Amino acid sequence: MEILLEPFQFEFFRNGTIAAVLVGGLCGLIGVYIVLRGMSYIGHGLSHAIFGGAVVAFVMQWNFYIGAGLWGFLAALLINQTVRRTKINADAAIGVITTASFAAGVALISRYRRFTRSFDAALFGNILGVTWQDVLVVGAVTLMVAVIVFFLYKQLLFTTFDSQVAKVYGVKTEWIDTIFALMLAAALIASMQILGVTLIAAALVIPAITARLLTDSFSRMMLSSVGIGALTGLVGMYLSYYVDVSSGASIVLLQAAVFGAVLAVTSIQKRSARRLIHTHV
Repeated sequence: MEILLEPFQFEFFRNGTIAAVLVGGLCGLIGVYIVLRGMSYIGHGLSHAIFGGAVVAFVMQWNFYIGAGLWGFLAALLINQTVRRTKINADAAIGVITTASFAAGVALISRYRRFTRSFDAALFGNILGVTWQDVLVVGAVTLMVAVIVFFLYKQLLFTTFDSQVAKVYGVKTEWIDTIFALMLAAALIASMQILGVTLIAAALVIPAITARLLTDSFSRMMLSSVGIGALTGLVGMYLSYYVDVSSGASIVLLQAAVFGAVLAVTSIQKRSARRLIHTHV
């Protein structure tokens, strides 16, 4: 027991662990909608777009969360409108808009070289440098997303599976897409300081994909994804402390290991089921 409690004597570990569990659960919740919408790439692309917004916010001396959050929200809206109003598909729209935004951030960094090192944490994450203020921001975003999902559960579900049919039944899909873009941008902003731009996409997709392998039920998939994200956040923090590796990388590698194990077990179960059917036939 002392071994398990030893890391908690350090404030940075307490803050980092709370943030990792919250971010894991938050990304697991949002990730379910992203995976079922077939937009796994948007997490990767939008996190890069928000990086551009973070640099712009720094140059303009705006608050980081407000500047980067607005930038990410506008990028997500621009992607949705481009897909709705043109013949450009989602992957192409995400590729153009998010990489252009990321390039704008890189251009500003190369122009103002004096603050390049300040964005190391944004790129690769710095969970051990998380302050209590960061934990409060992550907690507030997690609560906001959970409340929205609770009250708009059916509308989000209907729009995710078939937006055209949802519109016929009176669901205001454009508003639902706008609210989802706001939730996604807020989740990415809250997660960026913890996991970094390069690892957010994995934290969004892997728990949801793993949960999808375990169940065909949407509600169970959502609960499983949140649980996997939160649990791997906690265990990943312990691994990073005792193995002495980057906490963001250890969390994502643990999630990938869980995914591999679940994939192997479910594949074996399916083969066994097929053999059983052939035996009876």
